Amino acid sequence: MISPAFLVPATIVVALIIVLALVYYLVSIIVALRRAGNHLAALAGGLQAIVDHSAPLEPHLTTINGALGTLEEGLDAVDEDLVAAAQVMNLV
Repeated sequence: MISPAFLVPATIVVALIIVLALVYYLVSIIVALRRAGNHLAALAGGLQAIVDHSAPLEPHLTTINGALGTLEEGLDAVDEDLVAAAQVMNLV
């Protein structure tokens, strides 16, 4: 039989080990979350810089988009003509 004189200190030691393990893991989680927060702040700053640097491109992109729409219409007309030609020559 194990004496109560041994069980009390053993229980305290086991409880301290469990508490220390919990403290270690909680501190590790806090450190990881702070690092993640710092990385997210840097990422947000980088994304804001991208927005700031790409803002002058907007009018050019609108022009390019309009030109591509016009080009698409022309290419569709050419495609229709090529399909009609291929049908006349029995290629399709």
